[in-house]
Formats: sequence, structure tokens, C-alpha cells
Amino acid sequence: MAAQKKITRAEQKALRPIQILDAAFEEFVRCGFAGTRVEDIADRVGVTKGTVYVYFETKEKLFEAMIHHFSVPFQELLGITESLSGSATDRLISILGLLYEQIAEDRTTRELTRLVIAEGHRFPDLIDRHHDQFIEPIIAKVDSLILEGVASGEFREVPVEFSEIVVAPILTTTVLRLIFDDRRVPTPNKEAFLQAYFDLLLNGLLAKPH
Repeated sequence: MAAQKKITRAEQKALRPIQILDAAFEEFVRCGFAGTRVEDIADRVGVTKGTVYVYFETKEKLFEAMIHHFSVPFQELLGITESLSGSATDRLISILGLLYEQIAEDRTTRELTRLVIAEGHRFPDLIDRHHDQFIEPIIAKVDSLILEGVASGEFREVPVEFSEIVVAPILTTTVLRLIFDDRRVPTPNKEAFLQAYFDLLLNGLLAKPH
């Protein structure tokens, strides 16, 4: 059996910020911002507290970097939506299905949502940037698809300025799971949830009943 290649010191140094961000995520999820100790983050990585501060000057800067790092999948998701084809209905359903997978099913994104809700009052500028960089572009894409569908006659006239309503069921499911885990809200069957979700949505949007 071939020996595993040993990571060089340079490679280890390059990986260190990501390792710290991963450890910080777990500690912030476990303890919240106020309850998290930088030394506990360092212990997870196997480094000293001082090493953490080499990469992130303060706990606040570490929290901000962690939120940004784990929000990147939203940018990747937006990139995927740009390559979708088909009718406005097909693309809207595809986007919402991807959002469900990313937000409701992905444990990291669910916990990130918990942190944004719980700690947003401490970091209003960070939350505003998070919204502008990651959330607003997704909402704007939903808006544009609805407008496109209305213009083509595929969708009936709807108040597009309230398009957040379209993604509300995904967020509601996510928040309920965060509050109750599986104690009161069992993990939903993805296929059944999406079928009911799309049926209700399309019967509200389509010019002709679905």
C-alpha cells in the first residue's frame, strides 16, 4: 500500500485559514458568538490561540470571515441559474428546487441561517452585505423570471414586488427545522414537499390552472 503523501509546511500554512474557519463555524453554531472562545476554536484545529489571531485579528473579524466563507455556495448557485434553459416555469421550478436543496437540506446553510438570525443585531453591516451579495441576486433572478413569464403570457399578472412570497415556504421549513430539529418537525420528504410546493405556486402564477 502506497504511503500517504505528507503535506508540506507551505501547504499546511495555506490550508490553515480554511481549517480555522471550519472550526469557528462549529463553535459559533454550538455556543453562539458571545459564548464562543477563540481558544476552543484553536483547540479544534490543533493550534494556539495566537495562531488564530495571526489570520483573523479579532473574534468579530473571524465571525465575519466565517459568514462570508460559508455563503459562497449562494454565488455558485446563482451561476448555475444563469445556465438554465426552458420555459419560465421550468427555470423557476429548477431554481426553487436548487434553493430547497441548498437551504433546507444542507446542514451548513441551515446553521448559517440560524447564525444570521441570532447574531444579525450585532453585525448589521455584515448582514446587509450578506443580503446584497448573496440573497438579493437570487430574489432578483426570481423577479426576472416572473416578469418574463408575465410578458410571454405564461404567467398571469402578479405583484412581482412581493416575490419573496415565492421562496417563503423554503425559509419557513428551514426555520421550523432549526427550532424543533426532528422532535416536532420531521425531516420532510423532498419529493412530496416540492410537488405540493410547486402545485400551489403554479396554480397561483400560471395564466391557465396547472
